[in-house]
Amino acid sequence: MTGPNDSDTTDPVAPTPASLDSEGLRPDETGGERRRRSAGKVLRSLFGSPVGLLGTILVLTAVLTAVLAPWIAPHDPTEFHLRTRLAPPVWLGGTSEFLLGTDQLGRDVLSRLIYGSQVSLVVGVLGVLVSLVLGVGLGLLAGYTGGWTDTIISRLIDTFMAIPFIILALAVIGAVGVGENNSLLILIDVLGLTGWITFARVVRGEVLAVRHLEYVEAASALGQHHRWILLRHVLPNVTAPIIVLATLQIATVIIAESSLSFLGLGVQPPTITWGIMLSEGRDHLATSWWLATFPGIAITLTTLGMILLGDWLRDVLDPRMQL
Repeated sequence: MTGPNDSDTTDPVAPTPASLDSEGLRPDETGGERRRRSAGKVLRSLFGSPVGLLGTILVLTAVLTAVLAPWIAPHDPTEFHLRTRLAPPVWLGGTSEFLLGTDQLGRDVLSRLIYGSQVSLVVGVLGVLVSLVLGVGLGLLAGYTGGWTDTIISRLIDTFMAIPFIILALAVIGAVGVGENNSLLILIDVLGLTGWITFARVVRGEVLAVRHLEYVEAASALGQHHRWILLRHVLPNVTAPIIVLATLQIATVIIAESSLSFLGLGVQPPTITWGIMLSEGRDHLATSWWLATFPGIAITLTTLGMILLGDWLRDVLDPRMQL
């Protein structure tokens, strides 16, 4: 006869290692509970990663600066103060009215830096969005269909890769031409249409690895439409590298925009960009170094933040990095 102390004392409700999935989540949890637990895991990973935390801080600073520019800029960035032209920063004997000094026309450098962040981020995000749509679409088509479609798209990718990115952008802008009214839109289109190659290559490689998995072949055997299979089964499994690549590409596009604006082939004045500020300040490096130094620092910190954030996202979203 079995006594009360001889019975099985295992708590059937307590989770055991076998009852947890690969992410440490219980399979009987609701969707809301899983999302909260996943969000908590991501936040712990972020605060535990100096690289990810620094990148996030730099990117958020740039984004908030661009969004809040009308409220935090101390002056109108196009307003002339000719009596205080080429005033040095405040710690070099300048006035507290212009903390980072003024340029050759007496415009406040700090205000121009703040407003310049708007154009850099808009061009970076929208340019990458154009590249993402075009590159992901062609990559999915090439990797999933194979055959002549894959061959043609792959040769097209190889052809574009043989041409340096900045040279290709210069050629397209030189052929199209830019004006004062349409320079921003043309620059976004040019950088987007010349930056799709990386997305197409990465997505094609990921799709080639995914399309022969059991669940994809099972969906095809059940007669599901190829477009449904691509959107429902293939694309969600390649979103992680797309997100990481998009973050890194924003940094590349910001640098490209600054380079083209520096050469006079990007956004045209009176629109304010960091590249234009660099171009205007290069003639005064010997006497007024701050005109080119501060925009260069802004470009460096913003792109560094994007790169660090992309590295952290890769570690979080790629399961192979967690092995």
